[in-house]
Amino acid sequence: MTRALDGIRVLDLSRVLAGPFCSMVLSDLGAEVIKVERDGLGDDLRGWGPPFMPDGESTYFLSVNRNKRSIVLDLKSEAGRALVLDLVRKSDVVLENFRPGVMESLGLGYDELRAANPQIIFCSISGFGTKGPMAGRPGYDVITQGMGGLMSVTGEADGTPMRVGVAIVDLVTGLYSVIGILGALQSRTTHGHGQRVDLSLLESCLSIMPNMTAGYLMGGALPPRMGNGHPNTVPYKTFPTKDSFLTLAIGNDEQWRRLCKVTGHAEMADDARFAINQDRVALREEVETLVVEWLSERTTDEWVEVMETAGVPCGPVYTVDRILGDAQVDALGLVKTMVHPTSGEIRVVGAPFHLSLDDTEPYRPPPTLGAHTAEILSEVLGLDDDAIRKLADQQVFGSHGIPKFENADVQGDEA
Repeated sequence: MTRALDGIRVLDLSRVLAGPFCSMVLSDLGAEVIKVERDGLGDDLRGWGPPFMPDGESTYFLSVNRNKRSIVLDLKSEAGRALVLDLVRKSDVVLENFRPGVMESLGLGYDELRAANPQIIFCSISGFGTKGPMAGRPGYDVITQGMGGLMSVTGEADGTPMRVGVAIVDLVTGLYSVIGILGALQSRTTHGHGQRVDLSLLESCLSIMPNMTAGYLMGGALPPRMGNGHPNTVPYKTFPTKDSFLTLAIGNDEQWRRLCKVTGHAEMADDARFAINQDRVALREEVETLVVEWLSERTTDEWVEVMETAGVPCGPVYTVDRILGDAQVDALGLVKTMVHPTSGEIRVVGAPFHLSLDDTEPYRPPPTLGAHTAEILSEVLGLDDDAIRKLADQQVFGSHGIPKFENADVQGDEA
């Protein structure tokens, strides 16, 4: 089958999460991704764990680097810089997440890349953007969740501010990067020019709180922490049941009436105090106390069965092992199996999108460090073995990055 981004080559100089997540999504769509890594250590994510596979590979690294090829280059050497520019001439997209100014200090800023390839799409991810008093600071997901306001609305009302359980800002920034790159590629097709795409963790964080920011900007309302509750509709949160927990998502008054009836409290559907969502929001504590009492009468599975039949939006709270073993996930074929050259058989969650004509299945396991150095230099740049050996003698690939001479299946500051 074809792939949507067949023929698009991405030179990925990013590391850790936002950038690698972006390039993995692009690779799921068929883009060829060349992952540039540091000698010895490679992407920092290679060392993040436990858990690790028996061969020492980080499961975190394996989770976001499928379909890529790895090349080790010393970006601080003149020969290494020259190789990067040669690869830029053969690429469509360059992705990086150094701190602002680092690429320029390496002689690999947008002006240099555009001179090498006027049609290049240069996507730069930073912590706080390219201008302003914080532009030079490195960015970290957990710090951005705090500073960007996300922690202030996450956690119980009487508890401490909490981070979301995953690096949500990094991941969303990676997705926005994909959107920006695809937009720039379409613009290039239409107008014939490359361009720079800039994103920051801070801007991404604010963008995923549209109702919170709009409520303050237009209504002067400062959103509080509400635990699992929703500021605009009630009841809309996780409640205890007889044996575990159930999440309700009552988004309108008709669903409220259905909830009252299915729980055996039909009279409450006509109670004027709670009939309209605006009033339920005003009486949030009283409504939620009622729902806690109602749901204590049955188990979660029992409630799910009767509520789904009655058209009441609800769902259980699963642990990761439970949802990965669920019949629905199995039916979707979401868990994919690949064979890694040193880790053996590995299982990962595949792409969440499905195209009717183009393939989105994984086609290459995550790479070991520098495994494709010689292959890339030969295939993309046309260098022969002698030329590659001369570069190796100059330590362009570092002391541990000397490439293999047969086919085989940098960084600085973090953004």
